[in-house]
Amino acid sequence: MSVGAKTLPDPSARLTLDLLQRPTRLVQGVGAMDQAGALAKELGATNVLIVTDPGIVEAGHFDRLADSLTLAGIQILVYDKVRENPTTRDVDDCLDLAKSAPINCIVGLGGGSSMDTAKGCNFLLTNGGQMKDYWGRGKARKEMLPLIAIPTTAGTGSECQSFALIADETSHMKMACGDLRAAAKISILDPLLTLSQPFHVASVTGIDALTHAVETAVTNARNPVSLLYAHKAFSLIVKNLSCIVDDPTNVEKRGALQLGAALAGMAIENSMLGAAHSCANPLTAHYNTVHGQAVGVMLPHVIRFNGEDPEAAALYHALAVSAGLSGAGDDSASAVQALVEQVEALLEMMKLKKSLRDLHVEPHKIPELAREASQQWTAMFNPREIEITHFEALFHAAL
Repeated sequence: MSVGAKTLPDPSARLTLDLLQRPTRLVQGVGAMDQAGALAKELGATNVLIVTDPGIVEAGHFDRLADSLTLAGIQILVYDKVRENPTTRDVDDCLDLAKSAPINCIVGLGGGSSMDTAKGCNFLLTNGGQMKDYWGRGKARKEMLPLIAIPTTAGTGSECQSFALIADETSHMKMACGDLRAAAKISILDPLLTLSQPFHVASVTGIDALTHAVETAVTNARNPVSLLYAHKAFSLIVKNLSCIVDDPTNVEKRGALQLGAALAGMAIENSMLGAAHSCANPLTAHYNTVHGQAVGVMLPHVIRFNGEDPEAAALYHALAVSAGLSGAGDDSASAVQALVEQVEALLEMMKLKKSLRDLHVEPHKIPELAREASQQWTAMFNPREIEITHFEALFHAAL
């Protein structure tokens, strides 16, 4: 399906393809990354490309991974220059290195940026061309190398998705490039890896995961399985996100939060996202706003907007009930309000900005931001039909 098209995919078709044909195996637990070598061997790996960033190397996580792989007799090649919000340049640089050795497996170690870069490299290494050739869904024609995803954050859910989010180096337009072949074969969830995150990283990734759970619970492409993932993810995130502030070394809560983020990623794979993510990409492009901050500042306003639609309000009500924020007998309007208040409370707890003015967004830029938001692929999945004028109102409300 081309980006910007108005024809919605068949949710049941996505359910069959994503869940039955290409499941990602989750391996979870304290110290789980030490199994990486054995798991890679199960996939037939002999030469592995590790894609990561300098901070992960500095934190010592790369050394643990390298030890596990080399002890299993696997040769490794390392691309450790991933930048936040990767562009086509990052993918091309990674690809140049990948071509220098006969790799037969890729490991993405880090946050969403590392995993997106790893997926992008996999597209081009196995199928050729440029990233823009895969903008949209299902455009690869050849099998890809097996990917192992090892998140060091609890947020993006990229470890359970078949999409790579790559920005064009020149235009800064973010391209969602998805194909079932790109999904990780195995995702290793080790909460020990999240302990090294600085507070601000943990906070923005946690809010990103929260937004994933909320948006996937109401999209017009939702289905029974995506709803199960979204509700469980939301409950885990709401109940455990505070550990970042008040109990940061609690690996049990960190593990629950990491699992919640992964389940939210599975919900995205089967439901997609909505208007909060549509608003976030232009904010990142124009103001370099960190993604989790961008979706977080817009989410309460998007919930209010969607909550004016009775069907969406009922879905928000069910989500609020699943996390104990509202009673089953409460009316939808009060449940929507409870949901908004919970999101705003978590934004404050995570010490994130709650207005666009605090993020230095200029009012005269709103028409341009709204136009770009309306062109984002996720806009078409929002439960309430949304046009440029609605996006302008959302940005003004968040100002």
